Amino acid sequence: MRLLHTFKAVLWAFFGVRKRSGYEEDLGKLSPFAIIGVALVLVLLFIGGLIALVNWVV
Repeated sequence: MRLLHTFKAVLWAFFGVRKRSGYEEDLGKLSPFAIIGVALVLVLLFIGGLIALVNWVV
């Protein structure tokens, strides 16, 4: 459940829409290492998706 909460927090951060109270709650509950790990995985998936989209269009 904590991993799912971490994914949710990182996705909200990617979009940049988050209430300050939600941010402060996440800051107290989540591990910085988990946030960094999930963010790296999501960035790699995003980049891979962009590369696949460009290859499909071209």
